[in-house]
Parts: sequence; C-alpha cells; structure tokens
Amino acid sequence: MFNTNIDILYGNLVKGLSLFFHNQGKERAVLGLSGGIDSAVVMAIAAEALGKENVHGILMPSPFSTVHSVTDAVELAANLGVKHSIVPIEAIYNRYMKELDQLFNGDVKGITSENLQARIRGNILMAYSNNSGALLLNTSNKSELAMGYGTLYGDLCGAIMVLGDVYKLQAYNIAHYINCRGKIIPESTITKEPSAELRDNQKDSDSLPEYSILDPILHALLEEGKKPEELIENGAERIIVERIVRLNKNSEFKAAQIPPVIQVTDFPLLPKNKCIKYI
Repeated sequence: MFNTNIDILYGNLVKGLSLFFHNQGKERAVLGLSGGIDSAVVMAIAAEALGKENVHGILMPSPFSTVHSVTDAVELAANLGVKHSIVPIEAIYNRYMKELDQLFNGDVKGITSENLQARIRGNILMAYSNNSGALLLNTSNKSELAMGYGTLYGDLCGAIMVLGDVYKLQAYNIAHYINCRGKIIPESTITKEPSAELRDNQKDSDSLPEYSILDPILHALLEEGKKPEELIENGAERIIVERIVRLNKNSEFKAAQIPPVIQVTDFPLLPKNKCIKYI
C-alpha cells in the first residue's frame, strides 16, 4: 500500500522539521507526551532534527490516563535523553466540570468532557510555548485528520504537524525503524491498542474502523483516486466505506483551522498553502 521506504520517510520528516525550524529562526520545541505511538514518534524525530537538548515533553495525565501510559512516556524521554515535565490536569478538569455542570444543569455530554481535556492540555502546551519561545509540535496523523478525529483548539493546535501527511500504520512502521537502532520507543507503546484515554476503557476503534481497515481505504480514496463504488466492488464492506467517506466529508471544516503539515506525499489532505514541502 505504501511505496515510500520507511528510512526515506523518516529522513524526510527529520529534514523537513529541521528546515522548518531553521526558516523560522527557532531552535526549541515542546510537545505533549501521552505514552501513545504518535507522540513517541514525533519526539524521536524532533530529538534527531533539533537535538535532544532543544526538545521538551510535557505529560498531562487526567483521571482517565493509565499508569502504563505515564510510565511509557517517562521511559521514552529517558531513552532519548529529552527533558520532560509532568503537569496533572485532574484538578483543572474537575473545576471545569463543576462549572459546566451548573451551566448545563447537570447535562454535560461525554464529547464535551472529552474535548475539554484536550483543550486543557492545549492551553498548557501553548502557555509553555509562549513562556519559553519553544514551538509546539502537533502529533496528529493523517488517518485521524481525514476522519476528523481531533479536537480544535486542543490536540489540533501547534506550529506544525509533523505526522500530518503520515498514516497511522506508517507511524508504527517508523517506530519499528527507530527501534532498529536501539531501544528507544517502549514496546508497550507499540503493542497496546490505540486510545486517546479521554474516558474509561476508551479505544480509537470505538469511533473509527480499525486502522488496518481504515488506512488502505483512505489510501485508495485519497492517493489512488479510487471511487467508493470501486472499492465496494472489489470487496470492501459498503457500510465501512460509506462511513469513512461521510466522516471525511464532515470533518473538512477543521482543515482551515489546523497547523501546516510537513508534506511527504503528493497527496496531502490540506490545501497547498497549508503544506510545507522541503524535500
């Protein structure tokens, strides 16, 4: 499905990020560390592109964060030699929820609670960026962006999207490539089921098709120019294809409000003025 060699893809991301910072006259970066695959890959790329001394990771555990996610994030930072901070958001989140409970007369919906956590984290990261001059690296990937699986003014904020033109399955491939040179990304980060951890026992597959199904369909639609009916005729389930098409269309409004991406394919999701191509 993906023609680009992982070593070339990784090298292009490192080069693109390095040149972006050089052109902006900046040296330092900050990113949120979740213990998940995307932030792990972005931190590794940033450490190589900018130097480990110029990267700072911030862990922001909520009441729904698992212990292994926190320990994985700490282990990753230690393996890379990158400084990190831990800023728990439970107290802030609980205060918000108390105020919102009064505002909405006890009817605070689940999506409101979930997006609130993402936006609290976004505020903390942007505050660090303002206070230090470090640019915020966004860690969302192409699969999530195509499905609208991200929170505006929360996890979609930042100066640049490092993986915005990289599918989720490719992020796993990059992680394996990084680990070929030594144990950098914890094995449990790679093997555990993807989750935003915004509610108890949440999994990405609660909201999206499994990435092993989603990514090939997205690639066929976005980069191979296939029509939905072609995919269905070739064996894809109609209900899944139609769901993917619907989610993609319904999320188009977010594209104008998110950071630019490092372009590594000829088919980025965003308009040309949102793509930074240095390769």
